[in-house]
Amino acid sequence: MQCGYPRFFIHPIIQELSKEIVSRFGNTQTDIAILFPSPNTARLCHSFLLSKIPSDESLKIRVLDFVPSQQPETDSPTVTSFLSCVMYPSEYASVAKQVWQHSGNGVSSRRGEFCLSALKDGLLVEKKSAAVDTSSPKFCKGPRRYRGRGSISGINKGGPHGATSTSNPIQPQEGRESAQFIEERFGRNLSTSLADQAKIAVRRRIAGVLTADVELSEALEETSREARVAGLSESDVYLYPTGMSSIFNAHQMLLNARGAMKSICFGFPYIDTLKILQKWGPGCLFYGHGSSEELDDLESRLANGERFLGLFTEFPGNPLLKAPDLKRIGELSEKYDFAVVVDETVGNFLNINVLPHADIVVSSLTKIFSGDSNVMGGSAVLNPHGQYYKLLNDTFTREYEDILWTEDAVFLERNSRDFVARIEKINNTTEDITAMLKDSPLIKNVYYPKYNPSRSLYEAFRTPNGGYGGLFSVTFHSTEEAIAFFDVLEVLKGPSLGTNFTLSCPYTLLAHYGELDWAASFGIEFDLVRISVGLEDVSDLRGRVQQALDAAAAVRKT
Repeated sequence: MQCGYPRFFIHPIIQELSKEIVSRFGNTQTDIAILFPSPNTARLCHSFLLSKIPSDESLKIRVLDFVPSQQPETDSPTVTSFLSCVMYPSEYASVAKQVWQHSGNGVSSRRGEFCLSALKDGLLVEKKSAAVDTSSPKFCKGPRRYRGRGSISGINKGGPHGATSTSNPIQPQEGRESAQFIEERFGRNLSTSLADQAKIAVRRRIAGVLTADVELSEALEETSREARVAGLSESDVYLYPTGMSSIFNAHQMLLNARGAMKSICFGFPYIDTLKILQKWGPGCLFYGHGSSEELDDLESRLANGERFLGLFTEFPGNPLLKAPDLKRIGELSEKYDFAVVVDETVGNFLNINVLPHADIVVSSLTKIFSGDSNVMGGSAVLNPHGQYYKLLNDTFTREYEDILWTEDAVFLERNSRDFVARIEKINNTTEDITAMLKDSPLIKNVYYPKYNPSRSLYEAFRTPNGGYGGLFSVTFHSTEEAIAFFDVLEVLKGPSLGTNFTLSCPYTLLAHYGELDWAASFGIEFDLVRISVGLEDVSDLRGRVQQALDAAAAVRKT
């Protein structure tokens, strides 16, 4: 196996860059370097490592920042790091890898490829070697997001949250130095001058004010007509390098804004969401069934004076596609003063609109929003009418760091231009396939929002033209039948979802291999098969599914 899901398997290019850094700045026999996009994200890993290792080992852990080697003449001494790393002894690899996996803040392969080439060519150096005055109070600790409106001419008009920048606005806050460095390095191969405009277009699509299949030049000339929520604009949308990064940083922002309090994880979550809440901050109260009885227990705790930072939930959940009672959760949050964070990745914001009952909505843009499986991204959206909007808006304005690599932003924008049409086709195909499976006596359960007992809770948030999504899970009456079905099903196999091609995986075995009994206690059977439907012709996909069902039937007969 040469590669795998990026947060679990570090990309070969990033591994090569890590080895190159160790060979120059560390001990190749004992050290490992784990790579992050900014000093802030690297220092978060550094702090986590220090909290988990013996105190007398702390001096062996160090952070290195890398900056352009040559700075153009300018009045400003500002310089931005393009890459940071944490160097540590190899025996602590499993600890450092937790930060990479759970936080989603690791460098992307495109950033890694760029930095590897720049480092080898002498264009990227360790910060202390750069000919800049890093002691200056103007030294930039990391790029901040430009929040004004944009125009395709290259002039960004300052809005209420942003300042004006001039042409080639790659990352305006990075300063002229970093923008020129990127342009000189690979500007001839990629239209990096469009990167900032690409981010604006992506944020507008997420806000709901831009959904047409248009080119970028047209996209930025579109006017706002109807957002997902009245008063919502792209300035309330924040981009991250992965979906997990958006969840991790939403939690960090809440801790920053409201102080250290326990969180609530409601419903069976994607594995890393629960780990984030457990490992960072004071801990987590976990309600793995997402039931009304668990909400009763929560209400009792709240009435007795327990206080919580926020409740994190998925709508619908993964892999059982169960919808939580978001209306009741919202009522409890207003009465007892806690925030609500909803992960809408599986439902996606064209099918459902959960923002009115949440303070922050997070999503993985890696999935159906992109579809092409060649770029990662995430988003966090603030509800402008939420009870914590002012507090969160102030916190994000102050603390948010734009670490989405410019080249990744361009690919994300290009991929997402037709996401409306793709979602509609996938919705229709998935309804057809799940109906076919539900009618089969070979199938024990079909987990899909349309058929789940929680359907009414899903319907309360389904948009007028929305569907039930492209993800579902099935279980069989025997493990042998499940194996036969999975093996014969002629679709690509892998642990993602929302791809433009149909993808299947033995989800529980992949996500919870070391905790199968624990997962089973929440109704997640170990031999469950999860399927993410793509853009194939429905008749073709029906034929493949029927072949797999025939294989399962043959096993039953024997």
